[in-house]
Amino acid sequence: MADKPMLPELMRAHGVSRRGFMKYCASLTSALALPPALAPKFAYALENARTSVIWLSFQECTGCTEAITRSHAPTLEDLIFNAISLDYHHTLQAASGHAAEEAREHAMKEQWGKYVVIVDGSIPVERPEFSCVAGISNLEMLKDTAKGAAAIIAVGTCAAYGGLPQAQPDPTGAVGVSEIITDKPIINIPGCPPIPIVMTSVIAQILALGLESVELDELGRPKAFFGETIHDRCYRRPFYDKGKFAETFDDEGARKGWCLYKLGCKGPTTKSVCATVKWNDGVSFPIQAGHPCLGCTEPDFWDNGGFYKPLSAPAGDYRQAGYAAIAAGAALGAAGGALARSTRSRAEKAHEVVDAHDLERKS
Repeated sequence: MADKPMLPELMRAHGVSRRGFMKYCASLTSALALPPALAPKFAYALENARTSVIWLSFQECTGCTEAITRSHAPTLEDLIFNAISLDYHHTLQAASGHAAEEAREHAMKEQWGKYVVIVDGSIPVERPEFSCVAGISNLEMLKDTAKGAAAIIAVGTCAAYGGLPQAQPDPTGAVGVSEIITDKPIINIPGCPPIPIVMTSVIAQILALGLESVELDELGRPKAFFGETIHDRCYRRPFYDKGKFAETFDDEGARKGWCLYKLGCKGPTTKSVCATVKWNDGVSFPIQAGHPCLGCTEPDFWDNGGFYKPLSAPAGDYRQAGYAAIAAGAALGAAGGALARSTRSRAEKAHEVVDAHDLERKS
């Protein structure tokens, strides 16, 4: 790691001024709801960063890596990831095969107890052989790498909760990191994929202020980014309050930018900063582009009903009817889930092949 340039050298090479860097550090403290006076501390920590990072990719689509590398270039996010010693990432690193695994093992040995593990993708526990890297199962690699880690950051909904691979009928028995590793600090940064600055801000906060400074909610998510629902900050919220909803994607309401609740928007039950931080350097987010929120930062979002069917009741006269519908839907969902699990269990004992269509027909 000694021959890697420090962040100030990288900034100069990319034409980034000291002033621009300090403004970025100020924006980080603002995003984290911290006092502006902490910006110099962030700058110092990032300029002197030499934390070893081991990035493990398991059952995933590479979307989380794409999110952080496909930002407008050159970004300070890229520079930070270059300054931090990213010692293993089998998608990005030049080494392959034995050399790649030797890099991971070397980083673990040299930085034992100090390195940070970033995981994207779920881990198959019922069928570990279904997902392997270099002949090593995801389950084995995670357990081995986590032993000497100072902390683990689970990026993306798959690593945080199981995500899409865990959706029924869940053929691999996919789970999130926290269901396997219980003796290490774990920070969940869900999203499909997460917003890049959310990932880098959390890493910057750990470097500058330590793990204990990251306040987490009941799902292990940083409250600075997952403390409020998208609905709370959505620019279409006034239309919701007035009862003005788009009924179809091409009606008058859709063209006028009315609330997408009736088209299945999960903003009222989804916690994230999508509506304020947005994507592509603050350009837009799904609701602004005319598509309802899918609720991707919440557990089981793939199995929580149709994407285009409303799950909660709007304010006003619909409230009581909505509560009844939610209760009935929850009961049906629980019954359907129990039947699906039972069907799958019987199939496993009888060595039958069961797919989603079979479960639907039998439910």
